[in-house]
Amino acid sequence: MKSIVALALGTSLSCTAAPVLAHHSTSMFEPGKTVTVTGVIKQFQYINPHSWLIIEVVGADHAVTTWSFEAEGPQVMMRAGIRKGDLLPGTRITVSGHPMRDGRHAAAWIRAVRADGKVFDPQPSKGH
Repeated sequence: MKSIVALALGTSLSCTAAPVLAHHSTSMFEPGKTVTVTGVIKQFQYINPHSWLIIEVVGADHAVTTWSFEAEGPQVMMRAGIRKGDLLPGTRITVSGHPMRDGRHAAAWIRAVRADGKVFDPQPSKGH
């Protein structure tokens, strides 16, 4: 009886693991490329499962483009030393990331540097 319960539990756990792993896929980003933009923070969504740093970039033609940079949730960000109050709307910032494969103005956040020189690396253990 114990082996049947263990088998049933193991099977149900393995079935739920695949969707969780799929959720954390980074296949939509181009890991071999890096984009860097400078702009003003519009919003910092310090939320689970992923945080988003949204900035507005003014181009040479004076058109404003909104860029979104994805990072991990608040727990990982806190371990990296990044707090919600560090990245306030209106703050000038330069952000680098791996761009979306489909060309949308979004990227996986690698590094951000505030106008005062403070660096924000959402995953310092990866050595970016």
